[in-house]
Amino acid sequence: MPTEVVMPQMGESIFEGTITKWLKKAGDTVEKDEPLFEISTDKVDAEIPSPVAGVLTEIKVPQGATVEINTVVAVVTEQGTEIRDQGTGNEKQGLGTRDEGTDSAGTEVVMPQMGESIFEGTITKWMKKVGDVVEKDETLFEISTDKVDAEIPSPVAGVLSEIRAEVGATVQINTVVAVIGGNEPQGIGNREQGTGTEKQGQGTRDKGLGETVGIPAVSELPEAAVGEPEVTAIVNDGSPVRSSPLVRRIARENKLDLGRVASTVRGSGAGGRITKDDVLGYLSKYGPGGVAPVSAAAAKPADAAPAQAPSTLPGTVVPLSRMRAIIADRMVESVAIAPHVYSVYKVDMTRIVRLRERERSRFEQKHGVKLTFMPFIAAAAVEALRRHPIVNSSLKDGLISYHQNIHLGIAVALEWGLIVPVVRQAETLSFVELARTMADLAERARAKKLKPEEASGSTFTLTNSGVFGGEFGTPIINQPESAILAIGGLKKEPVVITDAEGSDAIAIRAMQSYCLGFDHRLIDGADGGKFMSLFKRVLEGWDREIG
Repeated sequence: MPTEVVMPQMGESIFEGTITKWLKKAGDTVEKDEPLFEISTDKVDAEIPSPVAGVLTEIKVPQGATVEINTVVAVVTEQGTEIRDQGTGNEKQGLGTRDEGTDSAGTEVVMPQMGESIFEGTITKWMKKVGDVVEKDETLFEISTDKVDAEIPSPVAGVLSEIRAEVGATVQINTVVAVIGGNEPQGIGNREQGTGTEKQGQGTRDKGLGETVGIPAVSELPEAAVGEPEVTAIVNDGSPVRSSPLVRRIARENKLDLGRVASTVRGSGAGGRITKDDVLGYLSKYGPGGVAPVSAAAAKPADAAPAQAPSTLPGTVVPLSRMRAIIADRMVESVAIAPHVYSVYKVDMTRIVRLRERERSRFEQKHGVKLTFMPFIAAAAVEALRRHPIVNSSLKDGLISYHQNIHLGIAVALEWGLIVPVVRQAETLSFVELARTMADLAERARAKKLKPEEASGSTFTLTNSGVFGGEFGTPIINQPESAILAIGGLKKEPVVITDAEGSDAIAIRAMQSYCLGFDHRLIDGADGGKFMSLFKRVLEGWDREIG
């Protein structure tokens, strides 16, 4: 007989629990007292055993869900009794898995778990629509979580037959959001995605541009070679073209130069990538083998223009994006928790400016990364943090935690928000390693390629508000850190300098303001001043090898 498994009460004052992990899946055999799932409450984390031996026939509550005590979370059917599939047909209820024992079964695509502490994600964009052919590992949709924005690849090659979660929907991990393959695609030729309204008179899928300009139907294109590199063409300004294997195959079969396409069409994909729609749009206008004139505006690389938020019409009201809402909550929380104090220091960067100008070409040729000011600033911050560990600490439950390592957060502005990738164990890295790591993290943050663990766990943050020309900023601390350093604009200024004999003179120097924001519960003004004084001395008297 079926036995209901409930959320247990783990103490008199505990009235709910969060399921953090299912140790079995629907259809698995389970022994009596064998751990069935893990829970977390505000008091304890625990493994919950099965009350009987049998088969786990139904999971009613997915991972990440918080439910009240005595809520039924699963059903175990004791062995020796009839086990009935829950749901319809061959479908089993549970973690979004489907019995694939029939020819008509498809592959279900679920909301992935992007980190141990992440239990839901918001779908921000579908890269495919119902009826589209998708290659294995080709980007299927984009998601936003409280840690990262990411592109989610298709687990298999096939036809996208169903979309179950629309753009803007926030769903728990392991929720089925799409189906690839299986029966006839739901909505192909008779339903507009996202509206639910039927279109009359179309019984077959419109192949669109594939019929009007002689492009082979996408379903006829052979599967892309495994491991084919993403970058295979060069734009006229020397930058690489980013595209998927499917896009390159369409271009190849229609005798198109992707470099010419990218010079004409601004890529609409993440990071300026050329998408299938971009190349098909080019073909519809210029035809197979067509060559379009390159305008100065189109030839300008995407990253040459300042990042701008998506345009909105004055007078309209739009909801906060998932990332924007999370940032808002975190900022309010930080201001409420920590009494912020600020200390501003002006640093003479002339020596570093001259060193960078002299070495930048050699450095890039030797190490394959541009020589920016950021590794200099990061190295100086790391040295100051090593000498003043209170600035690299956190306060929790009345205890000061002095962090063993310096995990340096580097705030990166995105068109859709802000993210803080983390340079882990920065104190162990050389100057070249700092430069490479920061450049790599920033690039992958903008391309939505960061892993969740790469955007969490920082102990001190650098934020470059001066890139827009400001003198300095007064940043909000990135909790649970105790301090954050804002980098101001680098400008030439007349400065009074004193020579060895005590004579004063006015000289033009490259000056930059830095603002340390710190939690006054932990860090006194004197500690903040000592930190900034050392930071300033390292930069002004730079005498280190840069590799």
